[in-house]
Amino acid sequence: MTRVPSAVPNTALEAVARRRFLLGRWPWRSLGYLLTAAVPAFVAVLPLVLLGAPWAVALRLATGEARPPYAVITSLAGLGLLIIVAIGPLVALPLAALERRRLRLVDSRPIASPHRRPPAAGPWPWLRTRYTEAATWRAFGYTVLLSAVTLALWPAVLLLLIVLGGLVASPLLVRDGHPVSLVIGHAGTPAAALPYAVAGLVLLPVTAYVLAVLAGAHGAMARALLSRGTDERLRAELVEVSRSRARLVDAFEAERRRIERDLHDGAQQRLLSLTLQLGLARLDLPPGSPAGQSVADAHEQAKQLMVELRELVRGIHPRVLTDRGLPAAIDELADRFHLPVTVDADLPARPARHIEGTAYFVVTEALTNIAKHSGATAAGVTVRHDGDLLTVEIRDDGDGGADPRRGTGLTGLADRVAVTDGRMLLSSPAGGPTVLRVELPCSLSEPRSE
Repeated sequence: MTRVPSAVPNTALEAVARRRFLLGRWPWRSLGYLLTAAVPAFVAVLPLVLLGAPWAVALRLATGEARPPYAVITSLAGLGLLIIVAIGPLVALPLAALERRRLRLVDSRPIASPHRRPPAAGPWPWLRTRYTEAATWRAFGYTVLLSAVTLALWPAVLLLLIVLGGLVASPLLVRDGHPVSLVIGHAGTPAAALPYAVAGLVLLPVTAYVLAVLAGAHGAMARALLSRGTDERLRAELVEVSRSRARLVDAFEAERRRIERDLHDGAQQRLLSLTLQLGLARLDLPPGSPAGQSVADAHEQAKQLMVELRELVRGIHPRVLTDRGLPAAIDELADRFHLPVTVDADLPARPARHIEGTAYFVVTEALTNIAKHSGATAAGVTVRHDGDLLTVEIRDDGDGGADPRRGTGLTGLADRVAVTDGRMLLSSPAGGPTVLRVELPCSLSEPRSE
């Protein structure tokens, strides 16, 4: 897929590649960005000099002829580090905020502050948050780079502009009989200065491109250091994904309980009433009559439908799981399973409802897979809670060789476990046995109902 460039460039570096660069406003914005960089740079120089003074003194003493004791030099270096750690962020933070605003001259894309919100109001939470986040120290590094690079390049840029201005205006500056030095030569008359003016006009667009590239590079550095980094963006996105996933899980569980309640209290009760009425009608009709046979068939179908609906309700969210918790629900599930199932589930308290539902779903699906694919003669279920982890382990003595790629439902099971930030482990060598282990993060808070 070919990427189509935006009709309007967002940065000075993007604008340089456009053919109408010189006719737009980006050369002027780039020039303004470079020239105004001197203001924050010069403002930051004095605090930086003061912060680095102990190190400068330590370096001078270490390289001098009469070297003081090593402890003195070490103390000065430690004092410099202490001053930088204590005062550096207080210098860098306001300058970084100013630079994020000034960046709009060469980068029209929005830029958000990378700093976290303090957990509470007051100066101490604010200081603790600022001094412990990487964004603060990136801002301090940017402050040092801004001061060093700007103090080195800004005089050169200013001198270049003065020279170009002098070359272009040289015919107006030269008077007959008074030669003028034009850096690259001398001119004594306006006619002699005309080639220099032409050279200045030729160099103007080249200079515009050079300054735009410098301003764009400076802006890219500012965005990289003063905006939210890639890792921080990914971390924030992952946090939001986790929160939204938790909300979806809660909404799914609530909707599932609502469906179970509606089926149990609505459709199931109506079907039960219909089954009873058909049974009574069957008694009132003569045995063997066509009407009696039709009612008898309808009665049997209603009873079979009643069984299927009861199984459906139990599969959505069994009543015993809601009323008595996970161990009792697994015991009931094992009693209905056609193979012998050993259950060892003893929890001191109840997990969160969505964790409980996921664990039950895991056991249900695992036992279903055992019945369909394993050829096992017995199975076992173990449920334990250790620390903040609920562990569910299902094993069987079947043929083994379980593979999620063969459509045995293991992929869906792993997806269901991943929704709760859990993990699934599978051991199923050829010939068996198969052990499925699921670990779900949870804390036990609800008292267990007996």
